Amino acid sequence: MSPNDTSAPAIQVTEAARAEIRRLMEQEGLPAEAGVRVAVKGGGCSGFTYSLNFDPKPASGDEVFDFDGVRLFVDPKSLLYLRGTTLDYSSGLQGKGFQFQNPNATGTCGCGESFAV
Repeated sequence: MSPNDTSAPAIQVTEAARAEIRRLMEQEGLPAEAGVRVAVKGGGCSGFTYSLNFDPKPASGDEVFDFDGVRLFVDPKSLLYLRGTTLDYSSGLQGKGFQFQNPNATGTCGCGESFAV
């Protein structure tokens, strides 16, 4: 699958990730219309890095995804690299927090926060 494959599902969010996003939004006192900006930026040891930030509203041109009240805002350029990706959350003794399972990545670094396509 390539970043330009538009037949793949856009992006998915596991229940564990949704629950953690809800918890963090409540902790931060964010309004229900706020969401999480998911972006891909140049950098990191493999070429690209993922970015997650709270945003009060989508920007012009964003794709908005709603998962049971958890809203994701993704700009068109980032969506090219995220198509088919699942955002997960893992806690526990060996948990790493939010994790991206990206079928477009041809390589990742040891930290799991950067990738190549």
